[in-house]
Amino acid sequence: MAGTSRRYPMLRRSRAMWGSRRVWQPRLVFWAGALGIGVISVLFAVLADRAQELFHLMTGDGGGWRFYLPLAVTPLGFVLCAWLAHTFVPGSQGSGIPQAIAARHLRDDEDRSHILSLKLVVGKIMLTIVGLFCGASIGREGPTVQVGASLMLQAARWGGMVQARGLIL
Repeated sequence: MAGTSRRYPMLRRSRAMWGSRRVWQPRLVFWAGALGIGVISVLFAVLADRAQELFHLMTGDGGGWRFYLPLAVTPLGFVLCAWLAHTFVPGSQGSGIPQAIAARHLRDDEDRSHILSLKLVVGKIMLTIVGLFCGASIGREGPTVQVGASLMLQAARWGGMVQARGLIL
């Protein structure tokens, strides 16, 4: 075997690389985070579509009194969402894309936690769904970016990665 190692140094290097935790840990963290983001994003999309369907069912297609229902439901829903965001999930304001970009440039992990956290993931998804149920014209893409960045940052923390900031985007 010693002769084989001398003749094929690439085999020795690749064997050491494939068996190294240092090499595999970042990859596993990345793939676990990506899988989690994919599952949550699909569930978010399904729930958002269902919320919009319920709004359309509630308001109806024809005339009658249901035609005027959005005039009351939509503003009240906006007030509810604004109050919930301000009271319980302060980092959830905005579309999500600028927040993810800003979090990548922050140096302090505590500051980054104000705009990317698991609490924010739940809050952002719930507020978006409530807004869509109330008739808001909200895109899912911006919130999905912030949710994905939060999940990837948390996966990096759980995986013990020192450079967690590099996994945000």
